[in-house]
Amino acid sequence: MATTTPATRPANPRFSSGPCAKPPTWTVDALKDAALGRSHRAAIGKSKLAAAIDQTREILGVPADYRIGIVPASDTGAFEMAMWSLLGERPVEMVAWESFGAGWVTDAVKQLKLDANVHTAEYGEIVDMAALDYDRDVCFTWNGTTAGVRMPNGDAIPADRAGLTLCDATSAAFAMDLPWDKLDVTTFSWQKVLGGEAAHGILILSPRAVARLESYTPAWPLPKIFRLTKGGKLIEGIFRGETINTPSMLCVEDYLFALDWAQSVGGLQGLIDRATANAQAIWDFCDANDWIDNLAADPATRSNTSVCLKFTDARITDGATFAKAVAKRLDAEGIALDIGAYRDAPAGLRIWCGGTVETADVQAMLPWLSWAFHAEIEAQA
Repeated sequence: MATTTPATRPANPRFSSGPCAKPPTWTVDALKDAALGRSHRAAIGKSKLAAAIDQTREILGVPADYRIGIVPASDTGAFEMAMWSLLGERPVEMVAWESFGAGWVTDAVKQLKLDANVHTAEYGEIVDMAALDYDRDVCFTWNGTTAGVRMPNGDAIPADRAGLTLCDATSAAFAMDLPWDKLDVTTFSWQKVLGGEAAHGILILSPRAVARLESYTPAWPLPKIFRLTKGGKLIEGIFRGETINTPSMLCVEDYLFALDWAQSVGGLQGLIDRATANAQAIWDFCDANDWIDNLAADPATRSNTSVCLKFTDARITDGATFAKAVAKRLDAEGIALDIGAYRDAPAGLRIWCGGTVETADVQAMLPWLSWAFHAEIEAQA
């Protein structure tokens, strides 16, 4: 029997996990005051870059003695910069439960050739963070974008640790509470939760991280875009908006708009509430349907941004082909764009639920997900 086509469609079908949906009030007019055709070192450029740093600090609640810098190459560039500049002073604990964490493991073990203990978990699971040696440096992701698994909190990280904690927080910042006293290095890209335009990273350093930079020189050469010190001292200008390379002032203007929008919806708590409401709609849908489930095994570790789902129906003979067909149907109908699982992740779907997504759009999409599932089941029968 043919499935019934739902009557309501999402107003915005963009559920990509990065770059993510723009803020709901965004239009191209948001960019009209961008400092285009001007040097980023001119007063106008410096002021906009500094404003981006200051608003980031205000919304995220970053302590006043932590440095915030805008750096090249998105979150990847920011985290690589931190690893290559800070690691090697002591052994390291490398933690991975999805593909991006696994990438940092490769850098540490195969490129930097560090004395590393590697801790991994399967997609949907999480490493026991309490079992790590925090007298070593520790590298981990807060939210596994490709697995939909996040740290429930920072309780496992001791306050009196001797090592540094390096946290890739790219799909967590602006959607989850980050305990700054437990994080020495934090990186993210504004193309994620706030839907900014891509290619820029944010690097946040605690005083302990700055002390390491000023007291330790890595054994390997550092490319110019990774250098955070000169003459043994932190290059403070980087953390006032004097970027290492030329930033896109169009992207900076876009980020400033997103930050203003974030403040208009209640700042960090407002963003967390929006993301959680979006994710809860999907969790409730999974509870009501026995053919789909959250990839995250423990509800306490379920991401409220990158919600990863798996199909559980016994009639499905080829999970990867089935999931791709469902995603293709929803894309073709203009209902949900870019929701296929990450290429290295288990077969399924990944639906972005960060704060720039409207809950009404998630709710309107879910009946269509049911429609696509049943249509594919019928098609393969």
